[in-house]
Amino acid sequence: MNAPVRTVAGPVSRRLGTPRARRVVIATLGVAVLLLTLASVAIGYAPFDVPAAFADLVAGRTTLAAMVLWELRIPRALLGGLVGFSLGLTGAAMQGYLRNPLADPGILGISSAAALGAVLVFYGGLAASLSLALPLGGIAGAGVAALLLNALAARGSSTLGLILAGVGLSSLAGALTALALNLSPNPYAALEIVFWLMGALADRSPDHVVLCLPLMVVGWSLMLSTGSALDALALGEDTAASLGVNLVSVRLRLVTGAALAVGSGVAVSGAIGFVGLVVPHLMRPLVGSRPGAGLLPSGLAGAVLVLAADIGVRLLATRPELKLGVVTALVGAPFLIVLLLRNRGRRA
Repeated sequence: MNAPVRTVAGPVSRRLGTPRARRVVIATLGVAVLLLTLASVAIGYAPFDVPAAFADLVAGRTTLAAMVLWELRIPRALLGGLVGFSLGLTGAAMQGYLRNPLADPGILGISSAAALGAVLVFYGGLAASLSLALPLGGIAGAGVAALLLNALAARGSSTLGLILAGVGLSSLAGALTALALNLSPNPYAALEIVFWLMGALADRSPDHVVLCLPLMVVGWSLMLSTGSALDALALGEDTAASLGVNLVSVRLRLVTGAALAVGSGVAVSGAIGFVGLVVPHLMRPLVGSRPGAGLLPSGLAGAVLVLAADIGVRLLATRPELKLGVVTALVGAPFLIVLLLRNRGRRA
């Protein structure tokens, strides 16, 4: 008689998702974010002596290398991490709150509203007269969307009502964006709007980092503060309420946090899709199924994904470089299809 085959799959799967495993995942992702940020600073189209440029920058010498490092390379690398963290964290928060594995940062319509705000700045010609008019317009659009959604959340609107409001807001913002493109008197301006909507981190300045960073930090704090409430909501809204969770407060924090983090991200980078959808699913097998446990790892994984994709568009031989939003869509769309097929198989 053959001896039974012993497998380590059971013990390994049990070790995954423990607090210790979660700390290891967070530390590993943190190191990866740091290394990819340094790589993003070092990688570009032209040969670049990063140590010499950094020495010139510290010494206050206004050399060309120091200017390129400070004005182009460092802002691009920082924004890659910031935008990716915002998308990953918001995606995990939305999937946990809505208890829907297909939820992403755009489900509340904030991304579309931010894009509309930036497009209106393009359409009005303000982008040519003020360098920060474009991100400010995007932040204003996200702010208006957040006010409308918070008004619903404060009145105790149900989760389904919030989703429907987000879908309607996203559809309206998309229609108005298409209308602005259709009525644009300058075809070159319309083409510029289309390119911006594809999403990219090229040619960003330190001013963009200074503009979005405070808003993102506040948004991250609000969403991370809902971790325990999201764990309770996994049992259902009635059960969470019986455990003392203030559902209205959770909705307000999530909507405001998503508006600040994603709205400011879209304002400086354009639309970068599928990151918030993909990374929570990649992290869940490693950190467990508790929604609160996946927030920080998903944020770090989002930063890793966006930084790696942005480095990839610079390494490709295509000129001009591919838009970052196009690359993330090419990666995320097949993942979404596989996820839908897998879910259908489970239901069957």
